[in-house]
Amino acid sequence: MMSRTVADVESLWEAVDRHTAAIGSKLVGWRHHLHAHPELPNRERDTAALIARHLCSLNLDEVRTGVAGYGVVGVLRGGLPGDRVVALRADVDALPVREDSGVDFASTVIDEDYPGGPFPVAHVCGHDCHTAMLMGAAEVLSDLRSELPGTVLFVFQPAEEGPPVDEDGGARAMVASPALLDPAPTMVFGLHVVPLPTGIVGYRVGHQYAASCLVRITVRGQQTHGSTPWLGVDPMPPAADIVSACGQIYRQVPAASPITVSIGHVEDVGRFNVIGDSVTLWGTVRCLDPRDMDTVRDHLARTAEHMARAHGCTAKVDFLQDVPPVDNTPAWTAATLPTLRRVVGEERVKRTDATLGYDDVSEFVNAFGGVYVMLGCQDTEYVDGVLRAIPGQRGAAANHNPGFYADDSILATGTRLHANVAVDHLTGRIDPALVEQPGPPAF
Repeated sequence: MMSRTVADVESLWEAVDRHTAAIGSKLVGWRHHLHAHPELPNRERDTAALIARHLCSLNLDEVRTGVAGYGVVGVLRGGLPGDRVVALRADVDALPVREDSGVDFASTVIDEDYPGGPFPVAHVCGHDCHTAMLMGAAEVLSDLRSELPGTVLFVFQPAEEGPPVDEDGGARAMVASPALLDPAPTMVFGLHVVPLPTGIVGYRVGHQYAASCLVRITVRGQQTHGSTPWLGVDPMPPAADIVSACGQIYRQVPAASPITVSIGHVEDVGRFNVIGDSVTLWGTVRCLDPRDMDTVRDHLARTAEHMARAHGCTAKVDFLQDVPPVDNTPAWTAATLPTLRRVVGEERVKRTDATLGYDDVSEFVNAFGGVYVMLGCQDTEYVDGVLRAIPGQRGAAANHNPGFYADDSILATGTRLHANVAVDHLTGRIDPALVEQPGPPAF
């Protein structure tokens, strides 16, 4: 039980708002710098260095670096006694996409050395925003440490988008690290910017993001000259048939269970006049209900193997980098919603539909409990319950789209969300065990 009064906590809320307002220009500066200098998964060296320098400047109790690659964990022990430990998480990596957002701080980075590259690199999923927000929350909460009970962990995670297939990384590697267990979190909180209306917080009880895995299908034939296909076995036709057939696998799963199988990249070892001996297909499987994953995998493997065999080829199917769904339990969601509504306003917290996107924050939430929400960042609006772009504005651009953009105004909102969730958990206001009890939680 906490000895703090409601008035004490209200003074902390007010202090969070004041301190966040005071660092508004820093938030924008950090975000613009990160956006212009993106780094791919497991290569976030400069990003991690920037984060570590900032955390060290705040005189945190510890700054742990090199966690699961380029992960960084800052530890802030409050000045008041308390057993709760809140972990605030942000992902820091970028994507191999050429940016077309039109902003004056757009990325022009090319990674010449990344496996499979060279690749253009851009923050087209908003991780630059997430990182800046959490850097801001660390500064705000460090200024208030004497008034905080318990401990805050600032968790900056690399490789959320998935490391190269022959490397470890991401949330699962961080969760397995001792850096996340001393002390172990009693709650994890995070958010993701999305094309909802700017400042709207979206949430869903249950599976908010899907289960996912990476798929590698290797089709093998026999190499020959392009002018004499009868002297070899061409792996390209079965590869093409497999890509087309992936669009029919959903019919093998009940219609109430959303799934998708997408092939996003094709590699071969030939050239315009050489029929190569292999074609490799790279893709992803998404299932909102993880119980469907085995069914979809079985159908995909059988489809690939049989189509290859029909063309005289072979196919090997590998399923890699499993990620469980993000599951917001009813108790954790109900416990957190009052904080979200207080920070952004009752009418700006919306229940949203599930998505087949994935986020490996699920590893943290599954291990320690907590909530993951969405934060709107674009010029969109709801009209009769339907989300649409506001006419005459910047439009809507999905995450991973070259034109993805985020309004800078959401940086302060995200910082306040992180800091207020931390305060409310550490002071006992966010506790799923208290959800069913009448009246406000005891302090």
